[in-house]
Amino acid sequence: MSSLDRSDPVILGHILAEHHELFAQITAVRTAFADPDACGPDESRCAACRATVLASLHIVREHLRSHFAHEEEGGFLEESIARMPRLAANANVILSQHPALLAEVDAVISKLSTGDGSQAVWKQAGCDFESFATHIMSHEKLENSVIQDGYNEDLGLID
Repeated sequence: MSSLDRSDPVILGHILAEHHELFAQITAVRTAFADPDACGPDESRCAACRATVLASLHIVREHLRSHFAHEEEGGFLEESIARMPRLAANANVILSQHPALLAEVDAVISKLSTGDGSQAVWKQAGCDFESFATHIMSHEKLENSVIQDGYNEDLGLID
């Protein structure tokens, strides 16, 4: 028999796996941006380097789109609010951040897709991605806090 007082280990495992996957995807993009000599010492990025980063960015973007859609259709936040209604304000903040976060990653994709491949464009796109990464990690930290409070379970996600 299910109880609101007990957390469902399947749900909590899914949350942990989803957040681990997002972190791994962000790390992949960071790694691709961090290799300054991947295409040689010249001033432009080869098409293969740009394609690698763009593919990784599109994976992050699709993960977030799916993740956000799940949250907006109910998901784990709704369950947390059902368990603890006082969490509604923080859940609304989380949901309100989704469009801006998607716009940030879209801007990085656009910059790399339409840019000239110069070192300056590459560097700016990398800086923009780091700004996005900081924002998404802050967003996920707040989300984790709401879920942990709602499920009354310490998942070790916000320490």
